[in-house]
Amino acid sequence: MANLIPKIPGLKNRKAATPKIEDHGLLGEPLDRAHPFYFGFLAASGAVIAVTLLRALASASQVFVLIIISLFFAAGLNPAVNFFQRRGLNRGAAVSAIVAIVIAFVAIFAFVAIPPIVDQVNLLIKNAPTLVSNLKNNHTIDVLNQHYGIVDSIQKKVSASIHDGQFVVTAFGGVLGVGKAVLSGAIAILTILVLTLYFLASLPSVTKVVYQFVPASRRSRVASLSDAIIDRVGIFVGGQATVSLIAAIYIFLVGVIIRMPYTTALALLVFFCGLIPLVGHILGTSVVTLICLTKSPMTALIAFIAYVLYIQVENYVIMPRIMKKSLAIPGLVTIIAALIGTSLLGLIGGLLAVPIAAAIMLIVDEVVFPKADLG
Repeated sequence: MANLIPKIPGLKNRKAATPKIEDHGLLGEPLDRAHPFYFGFLAASGAVIAVTLLRALASASQVFVLIIISLFFAAGLNPAVNFFQRRGLNRGAAVSAIVAIVIAFVAIFAFVAIPPIVDQVNLLIKNAPTLVSNLKNNHTIDVLNQHYGIVDSIQKKVSASIHDGQFVVTAFGGVLGVGKAVLSGAIAILTILVLTLYFLASLPSVTKVVYQFVPASRRSRVASLSDAIIDRVGIFVGGQATVSLIAAIYIFLVGVIIRMPYTTALALLVFFCGLIPLVGHILGTSVVTLICLTKSPMTALIAFIAYVLYIQVENYVIMPRIMKKSLAIPGLVTIIAALIGTSLLGLIGGLLAVPIAAAIMLIVDEVVFPKADLG
């Protein structure tokens, strides 16, 4: 057998070279995972990593808030885009139509409503000490003030804050603070606008990419639930804005009829309060009643009754008709979600909290409870 192997001239038969193994010593014993030092080192390392990640997330928290708000607005405008798509327009043309309508609405609103609103807000700030002082004209409030000095204390603080017209300046931390607030607000609005348009234009493609991360066996189910959540959140946003607009128009008409002071400014306040489900109208009623009380107790009483009656009509007539296709959740969950969201992110948090809670409840009803029933 050895003779069958051809010999190549010029080459010598060599045995395979055996690599020399270097001696680096004996292996040590494995680490004692029960040793306190091992546990302490891992715990300290985990704490350092967690703190670093939390600080990184905290520093970028504003960016995440802007992204969430943009997604929320995109979901709110998506039903309108789908409306134009069902009429034959493609996605780009439908988004362009919605953008044109929104820009036209904002321009008309800015041209018509902003000047009187600014004038009335400035007048309200300027006359705040006088308005507080006029509360003493009410006998009950005057008696309480004589015993406890409530109105005098409020009047002193308001007068000190608004002295020489410096209320707005001091509220934002000086002249430089006003500039920073205006600049940061403009940048935030521009960022939200750009992100909203991007998400609105590419929402189907973005959701399609996200669904690719889900296993194929569950992809259709996840896509169906997610699309339902997006559609119903959009209906909720549009419906809530419509309800708030109706409330603002109603308060404006009531204010014109009863000659409510600062009618335009209060109507704008009611619009923003109405964006917060259930809880917002409590704040709106309080502010409107107090402002009307500075004119006369009868005006305040009429405004209070009119506002309370509207809230009942909104809860039992307007809201069910507008929100019949949106996510329905119990009133207690709505109140808790609105309170938590408002305490975390203010008006935006109160607006975001309810549809987020409704989405969670939809997932619980469709996924968690069926699994629990099978078990």
